[in-house]
Formats: sequence, structure tokens, C-alpha cells
Amino acid sequence: ACAELVKAGHRVCLETGAGDASGFSDEAYRALGVDIVADAATVYGENELIVKVKEPVGEELGLLREGHLLFSYLHLAANEELTRSLLETGLTAVAFETVQEGERLPLLAPMSDIAGRLAIQIGTTLLHRPQGGKGLLLGGLPAAERGRVVVLGAGNAGGNAARMAAALGAQVVVFDKKPAALERMRALGENVTALYPYTAEVTREVARADLVVGAVLIPGASAPRVLDAGQVAAMAEGGVVVDIAVDQGGCIETTRPTTYEAPTYRVDGVTHFCVTNMPGAVPRSASQALSASLIPYVLELAGADWRAHPALRAGINVERGRVVHPGLGG
Repeated sequence: ACAELVKAGHRVCLETGAGDASGFSDEAYRALGVDIVADAATVYGENELIVKVKEPVGEELGLLREGHLLFSYLHLAANEELTRSLLETGLTAVAFETVQEGERLPLLAPMSDIAGRLAIQIGTTLLHRPQGGKGLLLGGLPAAERGRVVVLGAGNAGGNAARMAAALGAQVVVFDKKPAALERMRALGENVTALYPYTAEVTREVARADLVVGAVLIPGASAPRVLDAGQVAAMAEGGVVVDIAVDQGGCIETTRPTTYEAPTYRVDGVTHFCVTNMPGAVPRSASQALSASLIPYVLELAGADWRAHPALRAGINVERGRVVHPGLGG
């Protein structure tokens, strides 16, 4: 992706070591004509367009200035403090998760795909007895029952979670309001049931579930609350909840943000996994998938007329001290 930008005539700066965790060395970037600089302060100080993955954190906030164009995940609906900081800076910020092509969210999709798949991989492990789970093999086997998975939302994240759980052999129930989404989920296999999220149906299925995956999204806005604490408490001891929507505040009442340093906690005997950067566990895969989606938009942003691009214009969250995205109340 950096090579494409260099080829287009742009100067590209990379903080030293930025690609190490993903398996991409400074030398590999330097060979393509990328300037490797000593620290983040130099990157921010010498460039107008700042492209990163996670929202600005810690000392990075002090490096932002008026005139910067920031392009990253932001999730401002769940982060009032960051919103205020960006407004005070006076920069323009385009959020990956609100770049929109029709109904598609092309820059959220690859990370949602990863998060959905990880939700099942991680949830399966958390059901193991050494992790405090039920001691259940999610897909079952001859003479042993299959595990039960409930997925709330059938978008990119929920759809991939359902697909993974079904492939493992679990009994899967997916809830969504859109008929087309329900049809897609039903077509995954005979072990997948797709239902409209009537409260009574959700309550019944969650109480029977071994693993519940929350994956409900409203672009740019706080995630709607679709599961309350009482419904979670009705799950059996050792059950697991994974809330992929935690970046937008979570769609389950018992959700609170965690990190990979301390990823889980228990509420009423149910293990919760609510890491805010789930794809960070697989940085090489995530980097490759995200770069392929990002590069057309970065090339546009590096040009003078990027605001003429409808998808990028839709992605603007704050600009020159104003909130402009409708999902944030602008």
C-alpha cells in the first residue's frame, strides 16, 4: 500500500518499528521509498495526512494540530473525551467505520470479518474447563451433544461468527431484523436457525446458549442495547458472552471494555470477553486485509479534491471544531 502511494508521487513517512508486530520490517518499507522516521512526533510534525489504525491515544493527542487530516478508526460515539479533544484541535477527522458506499461500510468490513471469526475461536476456548467454562466441545461429537451459539446481528461481524460456529458443528441461532440477512443466515446450513429478534425469543434462546455473540451496529452511533443484565444472568454457569460491539459502547448491558492484557471478567457466573481491539490479536492478517481496503481511499485523501468523493465525505466525523456526522448528533 505504501508503494502505491510512493508511485503516485507522495512522500510517505513511517514511524520506525510500526510494522514489526505484523511482520513487516523497516528495511522492507525503506526499499520501497518510504521515509522511516525516529518517532511519532516526527510523523505528526512533518505530515498533513495522518493514517493510523487505532484512535489517537495518550501522547498522540498532543501531537495533533489544526490543519491535520486524520484517517483512522475513531468510534467517537463511545468516547466523549476524544471527541472534545479533536474538536479543540480544529482538525478534520475521517473515521474508517463511517466511510460508506451505499449500505456498505468497506473499511469496517474487514475488521468486522476478523472480529466475528475471533469471537467463535475465543469463545470456544473460554468454554474449556481450565478457562472457567462449562467444559464443552462447541461442535460436539458422537455421543456428546452440540453446543448452542446465539448471535445477535447478522452483518459482517455476526455473519462471520455464525458461519464459523456453524462450520464447527454447533447449533446456531442468529437474530436480525432484515429479511435478506435472515435468508443468508438460514442458507449457512441445517444447524443454523435465523429469527426475528422478538424479546421473548431472544430471552429464551440466550438462556439456553453456551456462547452469545453481540454484533449489532448503527454506523457512527452508539450500539443499541439488545440484551439486559437479567437475560445474561439467566445463562448457565460457565457460559460465555463476546460483545464485538464494545467499540461503540456495547450491545449488552453487562459489557465493559477490556484489553488483551486482562481480556475477561465474570458476571453472574458468565465469562465476558469485551476487548475493544479484537483484530489486534492477528496483526498480520489484519494489516493485509485492512491495507487492501484502505489504499483506494488514502490515494483519494492525498489528492486535493477528496471531499468530492461521497464515501469519504460521509466519513467525516469532526471538522474545524464542529461535529458533522449525524450519528454523533452533529
